[in-house]
Formats: sequence, structure tokens, C-alpha cells
Amino acid sequence: MSAAAHPHARASRLLIVEDDAVCRTLLAEYMKREGYDVAECDTGDAMDAHLARRHVDLVLLDITLPGRDGLTLLRELRARTDSLGIILVTAKSDTVDRVVGLELGADDYVTKPYEGRELLARVRNVLRRVMVAARNDETRTLFSFDGWMLDTARRQLTGPDGTKVHTTSGEFDLLALMVSNAQRVLGRDRLLDAVAQRSWSPSDRSIDVLIARLRRKLGDDPAAPRFLITVRNAGYVFAPDVS
Repeated sequence: MSAAAHPHARASRLLIVEDDAVCRTLLAEYMKREGYDVAECDTGDAMDAHLARRHVDLVLLDITLPGRDGLTLLRELRARTDSLGIILVTAKSDTVDRVVGLELGADDYVTKPYEGRELLARVRNVLRRVMVAARNDETRTLFSFDGWMLDTARRQLTGPDGTKVHTTSGEFDLLALMVSNAQRVLGRDRLLDAVAQRSWSPSDRSIDVLIARLRRKLGDDPAAPRFLITVRNAGYVFAPDVS
């Protein structure tokens, strides 16, 4: 069943990183027909810029890229997150490359030329793992960062000195969403959906107000924030490592 078979669910987001324009376009069109939300990049720098703007569920990553190669990009991605699905798609069939790619954290490895249905099956398998991992993250109730503790079961925020910090319902819901999605850029629309108890308009500035309040309570300098970072024209990201 394709992603399009679930009209009320968000289509899984794929990012194709491939410098061969023909291969990239053909793969993108195939995955779009299967109902996926697909973006394309031809270099590692373009990939980084895209990931800074938008959450992605799975990256289809070529190894032989100009500049930083695919294995270097894979290593960098895995240093940042384990929740992103990554499939290496490459003309290299050397067993060493396959082993190195898997050891660096690739979820799967496909060599060109590949059969579209096989690649689609591999994409679906990796996305299932990503979604299960995301659901497991959502069931967590305790998060710690820079000495702070967030307990979503008790709805408590505790400072590094052990002091309980009062938050409104909207502030807590917003912080919980951002902490549980640490280092992922969240758009204003998604944040509003999570905290708004009413309908909202595109000009609604509630999120900006809540962010400002949370920065004050976290001691986060608005001129140079460490926790709640504004990503221009994209939204906000919770920057610290969370355990």
C-alpha cells in the first residue's frame, strides 16, 4: 500500500542526495508516484541546508558525490541523530564499501542498477523502523539536558539547582514537543497545532510569545540562545543534546 493510500496521514518525507540529475529525477518521480513527499539535492552542502529547514524521515544517499562523499555525510548524519533513516544508493558494489557503510550506521545499501520495487520495499522497511523508534521516543516521560529535567508524566520542569520551575500549560506542551524532537527543526504550524486550544491564523504569534517566556524561564539569552534557536523562515529547534 502506498503512502498516498492514507489521505489523512502525513506523507513520509524522503530526501534524495544524488549528483546525477537523470538518476535523481527518475528516482524522485518514482517515489512521488508512490505517495512520498520527495526533495532532491546534488551535494552535501545542499543536503545540510535542506535538513536545517525541514524534517526528513529518510535519506537516499549516493556515495560518489562531489565534495564530501556519501560515507563522510553518513558519518556526520549519524553523529547528529539515530532517528533518521539512511539508505546508501550507489553504483559501487564493492563488499568493503557495503560493510563500511553499514558499520557507519546506514540502515540499508542498494547498488545500481536497482529494480524500483526492490528499492521501494527497502524504503518501506526502513521507514517502519523509523516510525517505531519515533513512537518509542514519544512514550518517554523523562528528559534531561544541561542539568535540567523535564518530566512529562508529572508535567514538571526542574532546574539544575533542583528548583521546580512553574510553566503554563502552553509553555510546558511546547517545551515537551521541542525536547522530544531535539535537534529537529519544527515549523510554526506544527508547534501551533500542538499547543493551540483554538483555531489559529497564519499571522498568529502565540508561538513567538511562548518561546520568549520559555527562554526567560530557562535563562536563555534571547540575543544568543543556547536552547531554543530560531531558524529563519523555518521555525525553531531545540539545540542541546537530550538524554
